[in-house]
Amino acid sequence: MMIGLLGFLFTIALYLIAKRLYRYRPILLFSPLLFTPIVLVVLLLCTHLSYRDYNEGGKWLAYMLQPATIAFAVPLYKHYSLLKKHAAQIMISVVSGSAVAVVSSAVLALLLHTDEQVLYSLLPRSITTPIAMNVSQMIGGVPSITAVLVLMTGLLGSIIGPYIISYLRISDDIARGVLLGTSAHGAGTSKAFEISPITGTVSSISMILAALVTQLATTLLV
Repeated sequence: MMIGLLGFLFTIALYLIAKRLYRYRPILLFSPLLFTPIVLVVLLLCTHLSYRDYNEGGKWLAYMLQPATIAFAVPLYKHYSLLKKHAAQIMISVVSGSAVAVVSSAVLALLLHTDEQVLYSLLPRSITTPIAMNVSQMIGGVPSITAVLVLMTGLLGSIIGPYIISYLRISDDIARGVLLGTSAHGAGTSKAFEISPITGTVSSISMILAALVTQLATTLLV
């Protein structure tokens, strides 16, 4: 129990340190989503501490993902009129993007000749972690593999997305929000709120819609 509590507190402290480092020097290595798990893995290997003991406390962070995802409803309520006005554009864009994500994941898995479990674990990689893990388990994938793939997708999307927005000179908040929310789920939405409140709000609804569309598309594809 004590080890679990220490693991819980250390993970939070490590994440806060990573945020400070990334703010001071925004390079990929210091990204909290990459820096924190790498240091934790190295620590567990060096101390020969089992993941089960660590996860006695770490699992509470995973449980907090679900209410954190629901909290995205707050900005949706604040900008309801704007979302209603652009509902058709957002819906069409998210459905298209989600379908491409699922199909491209399946094609990639087939080209790499992976087994069925890896294929099913890869399909929901573009949606937020708690939903992706549930979808993965439902269709016969491995939730832990899916969680890693979701982390990689969100990390890359949140880093590459702003460069794409800048390169293509995308100034519209709706377009930027859909791009980040559909492709990089929670990590992309966090980055979207750094751009503007409206971009973050659109990214939130895009992330939620992408989860629903991906769940349906994945089930049908399987």
